[in-house]
Amino acid sequence: VQLQASGGGLVQPGGSLRLSCAASGRTSDYYNIGWVRQAPGKEREWVSCFSSLNGGVTHYADSAKGRFTFSRDNDRPTVYLQMKNLKPEDTAVYYCAADLISGVYYYRGCPVKYDHYGRGTLVTVSS
Repeated sequence: VQLQASGGGLVQPGGSLRLSCAASGRTSDYYNIGWVRQAPGKEREWVSCFSSLNGGVTHYADSAKGRFTFSRDNDRPTVYLQMKNLKPEDTAVYYCAADLISGVYYYRGCPVKYDHYGRGTLVTVSS
């Protein structure tokens, strides 16, 4: 499994960015696929995911709800995270992560831990 995130950068508060994650195979091959982030000095936290658990649902952390949109392009295969109204607290390295099979532990619909993580992309929100 290969996952490569891109699209990070420096953006002003209130700005937008779209992150992309190029995955090996087809995104429909993955049981779970999503985004996690890790801010400097903080633990990694989940952002959003698409999970086949319960028939296939997209979930968002409270911090992302209403501002971030997760989407998939099965033909590329790529998943995206469109981020709007970015805030300084969104500054973090964002990682794409995936499972080929279901994990055991889920939190609010997304895996607590994924089997595969890609290299991250840095998002810096600052004026």
